Amino acid sequence: MTDPILPRIRPAIAALAPYRQGKQAGPDAFKLSSNENPFEPLPSVAAALQHTTPINRYPDATAGRLRERLGVRYAVAPEQVHVAAGSVSILQQLVLATVSVGDEVVYAWRSFEAYPSLPLVAGGTGVQVPVTSDGRHDLDAMADAVTDRTRAVILCTPNNPTGPIITSDEFATFVERVPSDVLIILDEAYAEFVTAPGAVDGLAERVFERHPNVVVLRTFSKAYGLAGLRIGYAIGHEKVLDAARTTGIPLSVTSAAENAAIASLDAESELLERVAVIVERRTRLVEGLRTQGWDVPDSQANFIWLPTGDRTVEVAAAFASADLIVRPFPGDGIRISVGEEASVDRVLEVAATQL
Repeated sequence: MTDPILPRIRPAIAALAPYRQGKQAGPDAFKLSSNENPFEPLPSVAAALQHTTPINRYPDATAGRLRERLGVRYAVAPEQVHVAAGSVSILQQLVLATVSVGDEVVYAWRSFEAYPSLPLVAGGTGVQVPVTSDGRHDLDAMADAVTDRTRAVILCTPNNPTGPIITSDEFATFVERVPSDVLIILDEAYAEFVTAPGAVDGLAERVFERHPNVVVLRTFSKAYGLAGLRIGYAIGHEKVLDAARTTGIPLSVTSAAENAAIASLDAESELLERVAVIVERRTRLVEGLRTQGWDVPDSQANFIWLPTGDRTVEVAAAFASADLIVRPFPGDGIRISVGEEASVDRVLEVAATQL
């Protein structure tokens, strides 16, 4: 039987590996591969999910109630708030809005594994700038990589998967070096877990006001525990966000997700107590691994990074055999999410055998 003739696929897309999420875990294993919040939803959030718009009706395409709420929270107009199905959706929308054939997007590497696909899907080219030996953005090198073909720069702070932050001073210096017509996307998906002094906070510092080419991204997936509902937001200049809204898929934010996000904001003090627990577990993991001799970067997110290099697959298998499902990046290292309390000692026990 001969193979069927299929539609022509763009060579760049055919060569691009699809995004692969962290491996799922069995019922007796700890899933530490996807940076999810280990806590169950708060009762008030679960209750909000019982009062959704009937599923035979479309949701509000603008997520208007949530945009109003976030506008009040951050003292911006609702038009300066954009809500979509996770902050990665907004990333794609912004790249599609700014990048075409021959254009470039600069980002650190290793960083969030979805970044390489974004410029390619838009027809552009990704420019990867290696992170430093301690897993930090090399902002000087990134600024040097900006050319007249650059249309966007993506900064991930804390950096996924290595964990370190960009400081406020570093960001201020970087922005001054980048032309004002180049979009700077400040991806702060893990901002709520940051405790390091001096870390940039794009919303608290209102960097989007001083620099209209900066858009700040946040998500409800991590600290707020709504990963399965897919909802995130951006704050920036109205015209920039209008461009993102234009390239987005309509009606992608469900009423259930919007209701849960609003309920999460109502219960924020309770949720931040949970964040503090995760931060304390993160601290114990980092200190314990360093005591063992691991060279662990200073993570400010809800995960830690083991630089296992060529032994990555082998070490990940050791964790898996102990029912710890982690996220290996072959040749580089292993990202381990901060999970349930019972997982902390088990991670340390396995790591001690792998030095």
